[in-house]
Amino acid sequence: MQDQKLWTWHLAAGLVILVLLGLHMAIMHLDAALGIFNPSGGHPIDWANVVARGQTLFFSVTYVLLLGVALFHGLYGLRNILLELAPGPGLKTAISWLLIITGVALFVLGTWAAWKAHQVALGGVLV
Repeated sequence: MQDQKLWTWHLAAGLVILVLLGLHMAIMHLDAALGIFNPSGGHPIDWANVVARGQTLFFSVTYVLLLGVALFHGLYGLRNILLELAPGPGLKTAISWLLIITGVALFVLGTWAAWKAHQVALGGVLV
């Protein structure tokens, strides 16, 4: 039952990734057609546009959400690949815990970076 729940979350994470990466592609590569997320005009990676997006809470939250679902999706997929090699019960537990700890550490680091980038975009200084 637990594996079925995790697999369902894995599929849901894939759908969220699809939506968020679609949004990213629209912002970064369809700017000439849309132009709604790059207020200063020019290229989407111009510093003024990056700062403008960084100032909005929407983009900061979506960066963290994308980070979380991508980490879960990727690390759960890696766990399934490794468990298909039929390791012993102790190694299965070790693999699971290693991936959980790695995922949480990367999520904390990425969330901290997104929060600091948001603060810098709002006019703060990086400390």
